[in-house]
Amino acid sequence: MKTCIIYNSYSGNTRSVAEKVHVACGGELIEAVSKEYSSRLSMYTRGCYRAMKGMCDPIGQAVIDVAADDLIVIGTPVWAGRATPAINAAVAALDGCAGKKAVIFATCGGKEGDTLPMLKKALEENGVIVAGEFVFDKTGIKDTTRINAMISAIKSAGSVP
Repeated sequence: MKTCIIYNSYSGNTRSVAEKVHVACGGELIEAVSKEYSSRLSMYTRGCYRAMKGMCDPIGQAVIDVAADDLIVIGTPVWAGRATPAINAAVAALDGCAGKKAVIFATCGGKEGDTLPMLKKALEENGVIVAGEFVFDKTGIKDTTRINAMISAIKSAGSVP
């Protein structure tokens, strides 16, 4: 199974989960980094507004080619109840994703809001089949049982029948 793990992380929580998936499943690990913000304050003020509007930030990857991958894993922090603008841009940059399966996850300090339903909708509009959805709150990101459950779901979704 060839896996592409795409994530965005500012506090390091989403990165830590993505890295655990990478260690367990291998594949390519891609960080979608926004080029939009000059400070942490602007990142949260402008970034949350942009997240609420479903906007995309400029990121380092104009195209993320997943044609050779069997499975896509996407992780995002929750900003104002939505995926970050960098993850919105990463989803928009996906190439060769039609018919692929994906597992998505969000990390949050409290409620995940509409993050996963909106991320799932954006992926499905590109022909991606979402095979699993996971939310990790501030205690969940350290819960190895929950992370291992997601890793099992990733391995299961990526296996060829």
